[in-house]
Amino acid sequence: MITYQSEIDFELENQSEVTEWIKYIIEEESLELGDLTYVFCSDAYLYDLNVEFLQHDTLTDIISFDYRVGDLVNGEIYISIDRVKENAMDFGVSFVDELHRVIIHGVLHICGYDDLTDAEEKAMRTKEDWALSLRDFLKDNL
Repeated sequence: MITYQSEIDFELENQSEVTEWIKYIIEEESLELGDLTYVFCSDAYLYDLNVEFLQHDTLTDIISFDYRVGDLVNGEIYISIDRVKENAMDFGVSFVDELHRVIIHGVLHICGYDDLTDAEEKAMRTKEDWALSLRDFLKDNL
């Protein structure tokens, strides 16, 4: 089950379509959806989590807490809407496209992908691009 929560005044549009897209990506990874929670928050909220749990004194757009058990995808994904808005402007993409990239980035972490090295980061970006290419196709065909 996928749930969406917000610590700020934000509501994800098209939740059912996004949910079906995430489920599809998880299934394509030969994994099974367990309980996945997205929490949309501010920079300040995510910064505090970053310092407390990861000992990182920086802003970030996403933190994924992986509670996966075997092939069952479970976790919490925290997304800073402030960072997503700023990154969308910096990268010259729409807010929705950047939000969806970050949403799927968190799922990919829980599916086992990492981005600590250059090679891992490249593989993660390729996987994100693949997932994003399926988003519109699935919306029109589910």
